Amino acid sequence: MLTKYSSGVIICLRKLTICMGMVFLVFSVSGQEFLFKRNRQKQSIPFKCIKNLIVIPVYVDGKGPFDFVLDTGVGPMIITDPSIIDSLNFNMLRKIKVSGLGIETVEAYVSQSLDVKVGSAAIEHIPTAILKEDLFNLSGHLGLKIYGLLGYSFFNSFIVDIRYSENRLIIYDRDAKVKYRGKKISIEIENQKPYVIGNVELPDGNSVNARFLMDTGASHALSLEMLQGAEFPMPEKKIKANLGMSLSGQIKGYIGRVGKFSLGNYVFKDVVAGFPDFKTIAEKIDLSKRNGNLGADLLRKFNIQFNYEEGFIYVKPNGFSKAPFEHDMVGMVIYLDQKEYKRVLIGEIDENSPAEKAGLCPDDEIIGVNFKGVEGYTLNELTDLFKSKAERSVIFEIYRGKEVFFKVVRLEKRI
Repeated sequence: MLTKYSSGVIICLRKLTICMGMVFLVFSVSGQEFLFKRNRQKQSIPFKCIKNLIVIPVYVDGKGPFDFVLDTGVGPMIITDPSIIDSLNFNMLRKIKVSGLGIETVEAYVSQSLDVKVGSAAIEHIPTAILKEDLFNLSGHLGLKIYGLLGYSFFNSFIVDIRYSENRLIIYDRDAKVKYRGKKISIEIENQKPYVIGNVELPDGNSVNARFLMDTGASHALSLEMLQGAEFPMPEKKIKANLGMSLSGQIKGYIGRVGKFSLGNYVFKDVVAGFPDFKTIAEKIDLSKRNGNLGADLLRKFNIQFNYEEGFIYVKPNGFSKAPFEHDMVGMVIYLDQKEYKRVLIGEIDENSPAEKAGLCPDDEIIGVNFKGVEGYTLNELTDLFKSKAERSVIFEIYRGKEVFFKVVRLEKRI
């Protein structure tokens, strides 16, 4: 969801990143926070984990629930579907500019009149950026209607315990007694986003400490953008890839593996990492505050307790911690049509990928996979299938130009 290159949301679907870099005019956030009613101290809230992203139910102005992505990579709340707000007069709202890779300017609108409720906790007049239309197509890429993103206001109001292994949050009043678990790691909150120091092994075998945005709204594991004012050193074995999609354009770069990545005392090997084109992003965003982005494919290997007020997290490995990092072995983006969510369409296809070799094309409609109608799969299940096993054959039934084709794709471990 992101740094300014990812200061909104990064969603990597087979390492697709929907990237929004937002330049917000000043929001007044002093004194605005979620509060429990009736002296409640904590609450457990179930969530859906879709392509590594946390989706929670949110009520806006008494209506809902609406599905929002819980995203440490955003500051003000972002509403991507304004239809959920009654009597919204854009002419009465202050405009802001949304900028990012591939765009010059897109208009959004500032509101501080909305009341929001999550579980038993509520906030009045939450700082909000409202898009006139769903420029991200989050719903299409997640296979679930998504209405917006919730970030800093939520995390800054509580001690937030994300239990990825249980698909639930536990939120605590900041004065509550909390039993912390695992390893304590310092974080810094800057521009309403959390940053952490990690250690990355370089291709020459040396290692370096680097500063990362912790981004629960990014479904990739790791994005490495800059080191000492230049592009981050890339491994010899890498592939060209469309790392993501800005509001109006593709982010080009490479995908490879990092030999070791350490967070605290925890070490991960052969981590899949994206290396966005340095020249392109350096022209658009300020990389002086960070070296990269730490996304949910790595974060979900822990249960994490966030304490923004005191500047630390606790991390404890969970059942996902030993699972290997895998890259999409098909080499294409799939998404649901925004108008007809039952239609599964092919988006970008990587150069020289198994999908390209098999003759699949952008805008093809997938109507079946392995002789089973596509309606029998979730996007999560298809994503897992595409990462499942090298040399496996996947048979696609494709609708193109009023004709039906069968295409066989042989999964390939490309990095």
